[in-house]
Amino acid sequence: MLCVVVGALQLTSAQSGSGYGIKGGLNYSSNGNYISSVGDHIKHSDRNIGFHLGVFAKFGSKLYFKPELMYTKTSSAYNHTDLEIQKIDLPALVGFRIIGPLSVFAGPSFQYIIDSKFDDIDYDNIEEELSMGLNFGFALNIRTIGIDLRYERGFNNNETDFINNNTSNDVKIDSRPDQLILSLSIKM
Repeated sequence: MLCVVVGALQLTSAQSGSGYGIKGGLNYSSNGNYISSVGDHIKHSDRNIGFHLGVFAKFGSKLYFKPELMYTKTSSAYNHTDLEIQKIDLPALVGFRIIGPLSVFAGPSFQYIIDSKFDDIDYDNIEEELSMGLNFGFALNIRTIGIDLRYERGFNNNETDFINNNTSNDVKIDSRPDQLILSLSIKM
């Protein structure tokens, strides 16, 4: 029994201290509501899978600060039309290790939209290229491998205007993120 307890402590002690590493994973997201100027109707998007890749740093052990820098690409479908968003995310997370390898975290996430494409329609104006949201979730860290699951929601309305040159139907999409994020990290 003593060997099992000591072995479990050895497995959970890694990735508990300060360090840095790489991370990546999947985003299950919805990019907001579709608002058409023709008839002012609103459609909710279908959720789709996206991805993210980036780096992180971690400072502390039981109570820690973990800034991350990630490239994220998401996609949402609106009645056979897709909205793709590429952005840079900068979450600034504060976490607390609850027990062994399990911790909880929360913090703001700053997003900078690099590109936004709605099928063949060009975007005219992104209300705010820089926006802010909230991340919260939990992480499991064993040795140099970490897995975390978090929820992200944008704070402020961030509408993107799309101009369709073929029709008079202009489109606005509230591009606030609303997503579940699953990440795998490797501490260097």
